[in-house]
Amino acid sequence: MGEPGFWDDKERQKKVISALKFEKSIVEPFERILRDAEDLEVLREFAEEEDNEDQTNEFADAVQKLATRVKSFELLTLLSGEHDRGDCFVIISAGEGGTDACDFVAILLRMYSAWAKNKGYEVELIDEAPGEEAGYRSVTFAVKGPFAYGNLQGEIGVQRLVRFSPFNADAKRQTSFAGVDVIPMVEDESKIEIDMNDVRIDIFCASGAGGQHVNKTASAVRMTHNPTGIVVSCQNERSQHQNRAQAIKLLAAKLGRREEEERAAKQKENRASKGKAGFGQRIRSYFIHPETRVKDERTEYSTSAVHKVLGGDIDELIETYLRWKFEEN
Repeated sequence: MGEPGFWDDKERQKKVISALKFEKSIVEPFERILRDAEDLEVLREFAEEEDNEDQTNEFADAVQKLATRVKSFELLTLLSGEHDRGDCFVIISAGEGGTDACDFVAILLRMYSAWAKNKGYEVELIDEAPGEEAGYRSVTFAVKGPFAYGNLQGEIGVQRLVRFSPFNADAKRQTSFAGVDVIPMVEDESKIEIDMNDVRIDIFCASGAGGQHVNKTASAVRMTHNPTGIVVSCQNERSQHQNRAQAIKLLAAKLGRREEEERAAKQKENRASKGKAGFGQRIRSYFIHPETRVKDERTEYSTSAVHKVLGGDIDELIETYLRWKFEEN
């Protein structure tokens, strides 16, 4: 980074800074563990010499904090898949439940965005299809940061929300569903062969909340890959050129995963739980009324802190899934 001209090459700058961020995500926590272990030895000696309750409690607290850090660091050894260390696209789509399902998409978008920002990840909204009354019929966004895909891979599937509907005049209990897909981002989309003659490109006016560029110019891009039927769109960049470049990245990511699934049948298990966004397909349930609870159907993990979870506190759910997946394999 100190080389002359480094900051003039934006592409190289982006790659090097990303690589540095990844290395720091491993080295810095490990160095922190080593420092804490040294401090713990000092606290142990004080506790033995002073032999009082305050020193003993301080030592016990320090042991617990170090154990938590080691446990979190240990998770990195479970994220050793081909794409685990990289960025990803997240697509959330409304299933059964009408307006409540569209609102559930918005709730999940806020949950994942809050979690990602808390981790220091970058969140970039790519495409949105607003619901008729509230929320979204679907939304696509990118999550960029060390181990973004590795952490979010367990979110693939259908999720269920049970609550008293704010959109129902009788305030009846409503069950709604949303499907979540997580796709690893291709670092170099040129490695995925895309014959642009096989791609139909449609240009349209962006939809959404409005703004200087939204709904005024035909800048949104939709791409349809004719041989596979894969459709991607991007409308949240400021220009048609930027939307086109982002759409190609998303198309390359989807085609890349399709190729992997065709090469290895067992990888189709990652998609088996997607299906139709309705009963019998869910991976997780959120209960707001009359009880408050979150339950992961795969790991059996459950917590009553549903509002904390929907506020972005999903680390425990992610960690439990990764450990469950490691043990299952």
